Amino acid sequence: MSVRILALVGSLRSGSHNRQLAEAAVKHAPEGVEIVLHEGLGDLPFYNEDVDVEGSVPAEAARLREVAGGADAFLLFSPEYNGTIPAVLKNAIDWLSRPYGAGALSGKPVAVVGTAFGQYGGVWAQDEARKAAGIAGATVLEDVKLSIPNSVVRFAEAHPADDAEVTGQLVEVLGKVSAAAAPSAA
Repeated sequence: MSVRILALVGSLRSGSHNRQLAEAAVKHAPEGVEIVLHEGLGDLPFYNEDVDVEGSVPAEAARLREVAGGADAFLLFSPEYNGTIPAVLKNAIDWLSRPYGAGALSGKPVAVVGTAFGQYGGVWAQDEARKAAGIAGATVLEDVKLSIPNSVVRFAEAHPADDAEVTGQLVEVLGKVSAAAAPSAA
């Protein structure tokens, strides 16, 4: 049985290096690991308890929750916007945290990786994403990290999927996430 990892990308930009990193994860997923790259975070309305009512949950939120419910684990790809987590990724975590105590993230392994223009590769944003996911009920894999600095330079002429060092690190991350998810996938 394969492990299904849902990938959520915190950048909506078409040429996003974090999006490309997620594509590299899909391309280089080890045998027995399926990476599902979720589309549609840009269509997700801001979380609002007034509209999060059974029978009237916005369609995109319901779709995200359904896809997330079928995932064994999550891999969040976070750029860094003004030193913190992008709103679109935080919003997705908010939707997945509900209903309180029984959200789609509850008890499932989550790792956060990413790349950013700065010299630290977005570590502040990734730390914030880990914090939010943990509070939302996820089992955050604190020791599974990948922060790639200087994305604009590093990936100026090469897709992350073609960078041997990056793909090696990414495959290692995928192995750890799938190992953490394996008992729940049985």
